[in-house]
Amino acid sequence: MNAILKQIPAHVPQHLVRDDFPFIMGATTAENPFTTMVPAIHQGPEIVYSTNFYPGHQPAWIPRRLEDLQALYQDTEHFSSEGFSPFARLIGENWNLVPAEIDPPAHAAYRTLLNPLFTPRRLQALDDKVRQSAREFIDKFKARGECEFMSEFALRFPIVVFLDLMGLPRERMEQFLEWENMLLHSADIEHVVRGTRYVVDYLREVIDERRKHPVDDLISFGVRETIDGRPLNDNELIGFCFNLFIGGLDTVSTNISWQVRHLAETPSDQQRLREQRELIPNALEEFYRRYAAVTTFRTCIKTTTVRGVTIMPGDKIAMPTTLANTDPAAWDRPFDVDIDRVPRHITFAYGIHRCLGAPLARRESVIALEELFAALPPFRIKEGAEIIIELVPILQPRNLPLVW
Repeated sequence: MNAILKQIPAHVPQHLVRDDFPFIMGATTAENPFTTMVPAIHQGPEIVYSTNFYPGHQPAWIPRRLEDLQALYQDTEHFSSEGFSPFARLIGENWNLVPAEIDPPAHAAYRTLLNPLFTPRRLQALDDKVRQSAREFIDKFKARGECEFMSEFALRFPIVVFLDLMGLPRERMEQFLEWENMLLHSADIEHVVRGTRYVVDYLREVIDERRKHPVDDLISFGVRETIDGRPLNDNELIGFCFNLFIGGLDTVSTNISWQVRHLAETPSDQQRLREQRELIPNALEEFYRRYAAVTTFRTCIKTTTVRGVTIMPGDKIAMPTTLANTDPAAWDRPFDVDIDRVPRHITFAYGIHRCLGAPLARRESVIALEELFAALPPFRIKEGAEIIIELVPILQPRNLPLVW
């Protein structure tokens, strides 16, 4: 610890330094981190400095209070979204995720361009197709009496929806899953680099094809539309498509897995939602709050303070929705799941960077639960199963064995 402290910047109070923060890239646990690690973190300081939390085991500030994260999302004077993910820089390129890594004022133009992609009318048109996809996966295991929910449903159902929207071939699903695992679930930086290169090279091929032969998909939309009277350039198109790729292949899968795990472990909530399915949308909002799984980052661009601590230009600061949504100062009984709560959470971020695809993610979760309830009797975790959880940047179960 003393050797580590000697490398800490002078503006960082030593009592806030942590080299043992539990959510570290590449780490796993057989605990449920939402019931053990998260409450424990909330017993500590309101902000800490982890020596290895940022991807690549680099340092980052980690605030845990809801009001602090809401302020950080709004503070574009002192904090930049640009380049908060490492992907482009790892392969020597300089594109940004669109619109996630775009700062104001440019952000507004991109958001205006992309908002029509996820209107209620457009999502309603997708409903039957999404529901049919869910049924196809459930039909494969419903008569068996058990399934490995992650590999047989959670990792596949949302991805099929995404592939159809992007116009990418379903038959390459296994390849896309392998790349996604390299990008978001590997502690080996070389794996992340290779995964990023695979995805970017592939997307460039598809973009070139859509320029020649546009169809009705999101990549063709990016190729066809204009911003400020001009077509999107190559960096903008890669940033747009890469953002869709990592969003469509991971976060919805993670959300659905935690929602189903809760219901498998809480028979009373499962039974109530089976009997009153009109409550599913509201219950999901509470699940999104309690099991928020994603952390993104900002970079300080102008000296400021958070909780009385000086943050200097170049410092990384984490945006852990996992902690903000369980802040004891913001929520009554924050570690309980109350499906009547209907909280205003920040699982899908906050302010101008609120997740563009949140309406689709919500609809996929609703349909998943409705179809699981319709096809399966009450389900539970398989007796004796050990569920392994990957820790940051997304808290995702590796396995979820269910029986009924």
